[in-house]
Amino acid sequence: MATSAVADLQIVGAGPFGHGRTGDFDSALLRRGDDRELVVRVPTNERAASEQSVELIALQAMTAGIRSRLPFDVPSVIGQVSNQGTRAVVYEYLPGYSVDADGLPAGDGAATSIGAAIAAIHALPGSFVSEVGLPHLTAAECRNEARSVIERAASTRLLPTAVRKRWTDAAADDRLWQFQPTVIHGSLGAESFVITDHEVGPIVTAVLGWHALRVGDPARDLHWLSGAGEAAESVLAAYRSSSTRNPDHLLLQRSMLHAELELARWLLHGVDARDKSITDDAVSLLDGLVDHVLGDLMHPLSNETGPIMAVSDVEAMLTRTPQTSAASASSGIGMETDSYDRSELEAVFGTDPGKSASGSGENDDESRRERASEPAQTTRGQDSFDPDAIETGPIDITSAKRTDPRSDAGYTAELDFSALEAAESGEITPLTQRRPSSSAE
Repeated sequence: MATSAVADLQIVGAGPFGHGRTGDFDSALLRRGDDRELVVRVPTNERAASEQSVELIALQAMTAGIRSRLPFDVPSVIGQVSNQGTRAVVYEYLPGYSVDADGLPAGDGAATSIGAAIAAIHALPGSFVSEVGLPHLTAAECRNEARSVIERAASTRLLPTAVRKRWTDAAADDRLWQFQPTVIHGSLGAESFVITDHEVGPIVTAVLGWHALRVGDPARDLHWLSGAGEAAESVLAAYRSSSTRNPDHLLLQRSMLHAELELARWLLHGVDARDKSITDDAVSLLDGLVDHVLGDLMHPLSNETGPIMAVSDVEAMLTRTPQTSAASASSGIGMETDSYDRSELEAVFGTDPGKSASGSGENDDESRRERASEPAQTTRGQDSFDPDAIETGPIDITSAKRTDPRSDAGYTAELDFSALEAAESGEITPLTQRRPSSSAE
């Protein structure tokens, strides 16, 4: 077949070939007379044949100019020939090895190279994709695509109620779907990356399997990180540092959704193929997901409180906010949320952040009226202080006056923003930003 597909091809050796694929292709490694190596692949089912046809279009669309933008190689088609209702395609062999997601080491090396490789794909211009008729989806169309998978899975009546609600809530969350579509590989997995060892360490030298190339949700290319353990953080950090796009604060939540929807697609594949073993396997995996949904409340897909803000974002917001700390203290709104560690704030400010230094808040309005009636810049002595005037907790007003002689009886504390500035510079870390992880970001 290979000699029919490639003119004047002289083969001096051949052997079986596998690259961590799914068994959808019969493949062989061929050695030419000039010692160059080729790979021939023949699809074994209709789905694989369809994917191969789309991949040929995608690889043809990836011109030399497009490929020059990528820090890795993309397969090149040497020839093809019809074979018993399908086709055999001959590719140039790209040497290297792949690593399973759960075996990917964290830190600099393969993980960071993978993150940079994904960012490079997402930075490609979308025009070359639409010019050859490949899908070019908007954010709304990506959302509708996810909804369609959810509805089809639900129609089988094999989808657990808790999982269905989790996915439906995510599809209904408008904020989750506000993103900029990019060129995506569309079917990335750990096995897609060909890695070779260099002096600087293992790096990605090629990416395989381009049958789902399109413009769509960039989170789709990150869904496989749900099984990458600690390495997921290294991949995501490298991806974000290499990305030229605007930050997508809910990228990780959508990648989690796409990872879970792979179970729905597996279920639908089993139902469509009338394969009970696949269907049963999908149902078992979905039942296992129920325990994750009910037991892992720290990783919601639909974030009702919006994205978690970094310290620098908080500072920027506060500079634009009128200084109404007294009103805020009496509003009854607490700071006890899931977005920060309360004990760490206590360590920074040396007190319980849930209590105002000016009192419990019950007599704040009366205290302000009393202070407003006093002459400006008035300092009262300790003898004039009436402990019954303000019902507070055990606050040592005398100690406060010795620290700041300008303070009056209605002592109030001012927030020292130097603590936040020191935290931002790395000297201290008062806030721990809790990000959802994909096993995981």
